[in-house]
Amino acid sequence: MKLRFILALIVAKLSIIALKITKHNATNMPGYLALRICPDFIKLVNKPKRIIVVTGTNGKTTVSNLINDSFKYLKLSVLNNSLGSNINTGIAAALIYGVSLFNREKYDIGVFEIDERSAPRVYPYLDIDYLIITNLSRDSLVRNAHPEYIASLIEKSLDKKTKLILNADDMISNGIAKENERVYFGIEKMDSDLTTSRNLINDITVCPHCHSELSYEYLRYSNIGKVYCPKCGFKSPDYDYSFKDVDLKKMEVTFTSKLGEKRFRLLNESVFNMYNELILLSLLVELGYDYDTLEDIIKHIGITKSRYNSEIINDIEIAMQMAKDKNAYACSRAFEYISSRPRNKEIVLMMNCTRDAKEWSELVCWLYEADFELLNRDDIIHVITYGKRGLDFRMRLREAGIKDEKITVVNDLKDIAQALWLKKGSAVYVLYGSDSVNGAFGVCQAIRERIKEVRA
Repeated sequence: MKLRFILALIVAKLSIIALKITKHNATNMPGYLALRICPDFIKLVNKPKRIIVVTGTNGKTTVSNLINDSFKYLKLSVLNNSLGSNINTGIAAALIYGVSLFNREKYDIGVFEIDERSAPRVYPYLDIDYLIITNLSRDSLVRNAHPEYIASLIEKSLDKKTKLILNADDMISNGIAKENERVYFGIEKMDSDLTTSRNLINDITVCPHCHSELSYEYLRYSNIGKVYCPKCGFKSPDYDYSFKDVDLKKMEVTFTSKLGEKRFRLLNESVFNMYNELILLSLLVELGYDYDTLEDIIKHIGITKSRYNSEIINDIEIAMQMAKDKNAYACSRAFEYISSRPRNKEIVLMMNCTRDAKEWSELVCWLYEADFELLNRDDIIHVITYGKRGLDFRMRLREAGIKDEKITVVNDLKDIAQALWLKKGSAVYVLYGSDSVNGAFGVCQAIRERIKEVRA
């Protein structure tokens, strides 16, 4: 096996050179080759002395990017898989970059975003110091079955030495691997919170102990919030790290930890990204950094523009926002955020699984779990659907009560910008999935050019 490992490392290193010469991105291909030659490659390759893994249904890429940016700002040598995939081949590729040809590690710390389903193929071989679980929620039926199944995969794959950083407001993920050391993060009651869910998806409705109906002290969406059982006393765990006193006008929040309380700048006003920032601060305190260092970091980092980006041209706002393909939960969060924003709004829906086979029935059924009803508002004046599933989107929008005159179906990317109304003082939100990232950037550029034409 040792000879196979050496051969795998040499071939993988040579493949990186070949890919660069041919002007291809050396992403997960080196890892794929290494694992084909040596299935135990991830186990045998040397790794950074400290390893942090981020997983979860939603938010893991944003959190990983925030951690990587923070460590780079601190001048730490960080190995990550941001250039490759988040499955075993992508992790193997990152580790190939992290060692010399003689298998000597070159980095002090590793930060890896790992797909939840890849836990059994990666976790046992990484010697993880900290595992961050952003949340576990309903995802694609084909990809992830149901969140309890994903939780079981993670739990079975964990080493008992790994310390967990868990979302106390998510009852699916916060009970994982109870024998492991853990800390919990969460957001205290906000003015916008509810006590009953208004979403189509709510994965936790009964007490896991006595099977009575659960209640919420406060609830922000689906099943995310402070839960308790009126019958047996079961409740959400207490926070070790928390946000409170959110001020969206000043874009500030109070962070509470074992170091005390301190006001910090909010990186983004969406609740989703509040959780992402809270995770970052919690990890940094766990690693021993003080509040002055944290404050300095928060001043110099931001949410990656490929996940959310906004600009104003001639009094029209253009915003790009990531919304996962076939993920009703993530799309509902995007709708919820948009519905809370000012201005009259036009929305372009591009998260329609453009690479999937047409016959996959799930391409339609997930639409009926997403909260399109949140778009049935007077200030959402126009919705554009795109692609082969454009008519399916229109059907779902009509079922949500949105009038047909507000809906435009476009078959070609190049026609989207021309189909927009671009009313003065309005906003355009382009929602896209992983299949349509490049197309979304092209659409936004076309929108910029058209705004300049019509508002010149």
